[in-house]
Amino acid sequence: MTRQVHSGGCQCGAIRYRIAGEVGYPHICHCRMCQKASGNFFMALAGSRQEDFLLVRGEPGWFQSSDPCGRGFCKDCGTPLFFRTKGSPYISVTIGSLDKPELAEPVSQDGVESRVSYFDKLFSLPENPTNRSDLPEGNAGIAATSRQHPDHDTVAWPPKRI
Repeated sequence: MTRQVHSGGCQCGAIRYRIAGEVGYPHICHCRMCQKASGNFFMALAGSRQEDFLLVRGEPGWFQSSDPCGRGFCKDCGTPLFFRTKGSPYISVTIGSLDKPELAEPVSQDGVESRVSYFDKLFSLPENPTNRSDLPEGNAGIAATSRQHPDHDTVAWPPKRI
């Protein structure tokens, strides 16, 4: 049997990681700490056993958001990447930082006591594709000058455990 291998990283590519195995308990957390850490309505997370997780490029910054919990991020572009609890055999990654986030479909919503009051109305809003007609070259101008790292591994670096 072949183990799944997941990869991911930050927006600029300074941090890259690999998970050799399952990404478990994909969920979205609405708690206030996750809202602040993501700068959004919620944070989407999925877990990995520490021994299945390898940092293959870069060194994340860490913010100790509470005594037991730390949050890892890219020091260059600011992308929120990791969540870990002291003493836990697991590390969580942000689902959006995975190269294939669609493989980690959330199974739960946690911290719902802090969910923003209009969250349930978001899916009834009008939907629009990306349209940057406000820029001289439109969407093409963004694509042509994007500094975003592609959704796949590039140069392999010696892996390390964090």
